[in-house]
Amino acid sequence: MHCDEPTATSAVIDLLNILQKNRDKDWVKRIESAMTLRIVPMLNPDGSEQYIRRNMQGLDINRDALNLKSPEAQLLKKLRDDWSPNIGFNLHNQNALTTVGQTNKQAAISFLVVYGDAAKTTSEGHERNKRLTSAMYQAIEGYIPGHIGRYGDEFTPTAFGDNFSAWGTPVILIETGALEGSSEMVLVKMNFIAIASALKSLADGSEKNFNPAVYEQIPNNTSGRLMNFVFRNASIVKQKKNGNGNGLFDVIIADIGAVAERRRAEFTAPNMIRRIGDLSAVTGLNEYDAGGFYVAGRFQPLSVGNFAEILFYKKDRQVDWSATDLEKAFPPDAIFSLGKWVKGEGVVPKR
Repeated sequence: MHCDEPTATSAVIDLLNILQKNRDKDWVKRIESAMTLRIVPMLNPDGSEQYIRRNMQGLDINRDALNLKSPEAQLLKKLRDDWSPNIGFNLHNQNALTTVGQTNKQAAISFLVVYGDAAKTTSEGHERNKRLTSAMYQAIEGYIPGHIGRYGDEFTPTAFGDNFSAWGTPVILIETGALEGSSEMVLVKMNFIAIASALKSLADGSEKNFNPAVYEQIPNNTSGRLMNFVFRNASIVKQKKNGNGNGLFDVIIADIGAVAERRRAEFTAPNMIRRIGDLSAVTGLNEYDAGGFYVAGRFQPLSVGNFAEILFYKKDRQVDWSATDLEKAFPPDAIFSLGKWVKGEGVVPKR
């Protein structure tokens, strides 16, 4: 549906492969005899080609559940009406910097048992899904302790998950975030374990024994507390607005916060400057003490919205900041580019 959110798709393909290869096993036979699995592994192939959220009409399919202007939305609505599933799993990726409750821990996985109206009317299926989500939570919590959140439950009247629940298919939303220092395959594994655990507990009836309070006590998602990179106390060299290139520069001491953009795994993600100033309320997944350095933009001024391409100069250096090609005329002590140190790694101390 959102083709820049692919993590769980790999888990679903892995799950199908495991089930197919183990059809002679008792646990698979129980699943096969207890339920029918119907899966739409990719709803938006055009979006997948470009790794974008929307389809080729420019529509967000997940906001087209009522108007049904896109062929993808029409198909999904028809499949739900034809199949009339008892349970729906809605699989997405969330912002990698989403945090768990009032902590600075990334929400690697977030769950939501989706209501079908703004009044949050419950049902037998909704309550069953709380127990199922408790089962999924307990299955993966030991692998990623403290990194599981609960997605916001605001009703979105045009979204498919909310409307599936309204139409009689109670939905469990699984949002995959990120986990610094771990590969994407760890997150695929967490999706696999969670979904497989849900199927097992449905097949053997053990879902009835799980306590819905476990789900209800999962901390809510939060945001605004993390950035990918924070450079603390940097002396930012900026040309004055009325400068004419003849040495009219200011030095501003501030923190610089940079965030990695989402890209396909095989592409390098650019990092963008999102905040400059006092970032004492923000934690960097990677933090550096830039207090001993002058910093300047490599290709652009160091401003919010520009690339985090940064030149670092030790403060005992004499540098003509008006030089036409600063990097060539005055080689920096360290260069941060595309989310890594391409020169002078270790020169700027990591906090």
